[in-house]
Amino acid sequence: MPVAAIVLCCLLGLYMAWNIGANDVANSMADAVGSGAISIKGAIIAAGVCEFAGAVLVGSHVTDTVRKGIVNPDSLAATPEVLALGMACALLAAALWLHGATLFGMPVSTTHSIVGAVAGFGVVAAGWGCVNWGKMGQIVASWFVSPIAGAFCAYWLFRFMNRFILGQKKPVKSAITITPYIVFIMSITVTLATIFKGLKHIIKDVDWLTDGVALAIAVGVSVLAAVVSRVLVRRVLADKTGLELTDQLQAVEKVYAPLVVITSCSVAFAHGANDVANAVGPLAAVIDIVKEGTVRMKVHVPLWVLALGGVGIVAGLATCGYRVMETVGKKITQLTPTRGVAADIAATATVLACTRLKLPVSTTHTLVGAILGVGLARGLSAVNSRVARSIFGSWLITVPIAAALCIILFLAGQAVLL
Repeated sequence: MPVAAIVLCCLLGLYMAWNIGANDVANSMADAVGSGAISIKGAIIAAGVCEFAGAVLVGSHVTDTVRKGIVNPDSLAATPEVLALGMACALLAAALWLHGATLFGMPVSTTHSIVGAVAGFGVVAAGWGCVNWGKMGQIVASWFVSPIAGAFCAYWLFRFMNRFILGQKKPVKSAITITPYIVFIMSITVTLATIFKGLKHIIKDVDWLTDGVALAIAVGVSVLAAVVSRVLVRRVLADKTGLELTDQLQAVEKVYAPLVVITSCSVAFAHGANDVANAVGPLAAVIDIVKEGTVRMKVHVPLWVLALGGVGIVAGLATCGYRVMETVGKKITQLTPTRGVAADIAATATVLACTRLKLPVSTTHTLVGAILGVGLARGLSAVNSRVARSIFGSWLITVPIAAALCIILFLAGQAVLL
């Protein structure tokens, strides 16, 4: 087994993981940072712990040879060296595009980046017929479905919070009454998302954890959380009812600050469990091909490979994550803890619903859409349309740019190495 090839592949996987951390992971904490609920340093520490835990503890130990079924494996099974080169080029191409997007603070989908790159080398290596264009069509549709669904849910959730809490003459009194219901909605959403997305790689082996049991657990946790929140909120806000309106609103926002941190951390945990595969999946496939000399449809991912991905993600978040955090959390619209909670709940619920319906959606797209929805709830003038257009533009060019980069790298590598 050529040691140099393995080392090179590990470096590529680490670079891809670094870019995932710098771009995709930063989205998970953007609401908490943008709302002022937590500092960038605190967000990096919290997200780093959650992402690494999700990646190493519950990340998938088995991955598809060809990412997301975007390329027909049979068309490449006879030439394992071509598939190994192609997957290595896909990793590098996706990482380069993510790196460029991060430098400009643009949040893009890492999944769509690696899918576009894999499709690019697949077309060159085996022809147009090897690409699953139906799957590609679903990805294109998700560019519109994800942000619209997230925006719709966030818009109405924040309108509800504004109507029954922030817009009242005595917002502190209203918060004491309404917040436990918001906590219930938040808890049931976060719990179900943690079970079905964060733990999806291990619950498939737990026979008793049916949908009904999961829902019962979520309801039980949420009722307990609502009861506890009622006691705590009443204790914190009891002496604030006589303050001026502005001071009351500030007191309410402080109550919601921990909630937006909790929702953001749950997004980070689920992200680490799932999207680490964007870095270690192709890496594990290449290592397996180099080691075995053949193409297997399912590949075991060693724990050290998952750990490598987790380390890379945390490193990327710590060094460059602040760029995307600032764009998503501060430049689209002005966020407060209440707005951040509305956006996080809406994004988590939307991704969860689409996942259960087997619709391919991007967490990045959904969260950005949710933040836009919160902004639109306060009027068009509350949204920075220039930044929004730039973000949408980066989404539209992600797949073709990743594909083009991979084609160039693959042809160059093929000419030199094969």
